[in-house]
Amino acid sequence: MKPLLFSCLLLGLAVHSFAQSDRWQQRVKYEMNIDFDAKTHRYTGTQKLQYTNNSPDTLDKVFYHLYLNAFQPGSQMDVRSRTISDPDSRVMDRIYKLSPDEIGYEKVKTLKHKGKAVKYQVVGTILEVTLNEPILPKTTTTFDMEFEAQVPVQIRRTGRNNKEGIDYSMAQWYPKMSEYDYEGWHAVPYIAREFYGVWGDFDVKITMDAAYTIAGTGYLQNPDQIGHGYSKKDVNHKKGDRLTWHFVAPEVPDFVWAADPDYVHDVVKVDDKLDLHFFYQNDTTNYWKQMEPYAVRCFKFMNERFGRYPYKQYSVIQGGDGGMEYPMATLITGRGNLGSLVSVTVHESIHSWFQNLLGTNESKYPWMDEGFTSYASSLVMADLFPSRRDPQYGSFLSYQRLVESGLEEPMTTQSDHYNTNRAYSTAAYSKGALFLHQLSYIIGQPAFDRGMKRYFREWVFKHPNPTDLKRIMEKESGLELDWYWEDWVGTTRTIDYGIREVLPSGNKTNVVLDRHGKLPMPLDVVVSYTDGTQENFYIPLEMMRGEKQENIYGKTTLLPDWPWVYPEYSFTIDRPVTTIQRILIDPTHRMADIKPDNNVYPTLTEVPRVKVTE
Repeated sequence: MKPLLFSCLLLGLAVHSFAQSDRWQQRVKYEMNIDFDAKTHRYTGTQKLQYTNNSPDTLDKVFYHLYLNAFQPGSQMDVRSRTISDPDSRVMDRIYKLSPDEIGYEKVKTLKHKGKAVKYQVVGTILEVTLNEPILPKTTTTFDMEFEAQVPVQIRRTGRNNKEGIDYSMAQWYPKMSEYDYEGWHAVPYIAREFYGVWGDFDVKITMDAAYTIAGTGYLQNPDQIGHGYSKKDVNHKKGDRLTWHFVAPEVPDFVWAADPDYVHDVVKVDDKLDLHFFYQNDTTNYWKQMEPYAVRCFKFMNERFGRYPYKQYSVIQGGDGGMEYPMATLITGRGNLGSLVSVTVHESIHSWFQNLLGTNESKYPWMDEGFTSYASSLVMADLFPSRRDPQYGSFLSYQRLVESGLEEPMTTQSDHYNTNRAYSTAAYSKGALFLHQLSYIIGQPAFDRGMKRYFREWVFKHPNPTDLKRIMEKESGLELDWYWEDWVGTTRTIDYGIREVLPSGNKTNVVLDRHGKLPMPLDVVVSYTDGTQENFYIPLEMMRGEKQENIYGKTTLLPDWPWVYPEYSFTIDRPVTTIQRILIDPTHRMADIKPDNNVYPTLTEVPRVKVTE
């Protein structure tokens, strides 16, 4: 066994030592041999799958995903795109118009369990398998499959001959075992978005025309036979030759690859433990070369701020239809300007932390991936391209406009079940980002930063749910947080506070605050005086059962708790009203107050949102 693979496998074994004794995970080990015909855009494959049932349950059925079947007229993805009010512009009615040689499909030719044929049924993008012999708890069993597939014309994530001229983007391309966890099977049809996979090891051999360069998940095992920038050895391939590319990927939930004869291959080091690979074509603008050091800085920022990326390699690959994350790799379109190229690379690579290492069930909790990734991406982009603007302001505007539209739905909605794509996108990306931004306000930045590192440390290579994150943040902050999870995630209630009155009372000043929105929050209220000094008043919520520990403003006066049922709250400032220059609720703008204009006294036309550093 190669030392690199061995060390990664040890890492995987280490992280599976759960502190949570009631949580278990299934495990897979794939061995696949693929014979790819670039003339017909079809391939055949064999798959040996070792499946370990770590659950306490006896399984008499299993389910596979056959994602490529979505790219056929009449599929659920096709019908959904043609009937939703705001279809994805990349899909529209394109699937409906595909001809037989343009569609995608996966066909299972044979399937055996423990060497014996089993009954199965293809239902759209799901293969339903009835076992002859059940899989007992705490046992490992083997499935053997032969399959064939056709790569569809590029429409969404996967496909051939995309608009930038990349020959093959091979995502969701093989029969993939569905996840079974403490909630049961998750055989979710492929309709539009989001994935959930079983952790395991992949050993994949792909044979195709030697003219192609292949990039993807895992470590290439035979670089000296391949060349193509993987090895310093000069390898000459004759026209018509075929090569077998052998990749091994330990401890990942999926496997992606891409192939093109015109790929340029660069390798840049982040440090002595991580190489970044870049695959692109025709970089006449030189933007890819310029982007590479930004990608290095992104990984360094994430390693420091959230937790160490554990693999030895990550690949940024031109392909796909915008940007899509996969284990150890991303597929991105590559002909934008430098800023857009950096932005998409940053966002997709950060998914490595919040989806491909913290493997939440994206179908149920897309905001724990897309939202957290968006939050961290904004921080990284602000570090790469400094600005005075609040990094999360774009997320706030998107959320505010959705609320005003009346289209908002709770974040508990399953990813494919939102009434509009807009409601899904804003909930998953923008409101998910604000979830973290606001959480740092509620518990204080120091506790939040500790909590995010602890979240990664305790749940890497696992499948955390919202409660798992909540318990960590409660332990780090010492506060009760049920109310925030319940209201922000489970409802469409909004935050709206205002300053109703500022009245003189002798040598003192009485301030009356209103809660207009139904979602309660603790409040930071900063008073600026005419002599240049300022004072912070902190009002905890009673149901927090404590106060945050954060020192941003200097002197802070702790006021009595605000019970959430009370619509107003009064407090006294021990200085005359004539000495007050300004009173401002939430000066760091981490609270998603949908009407921020009434948060300031005297009233301003617009409350500027700028970064506030400790």
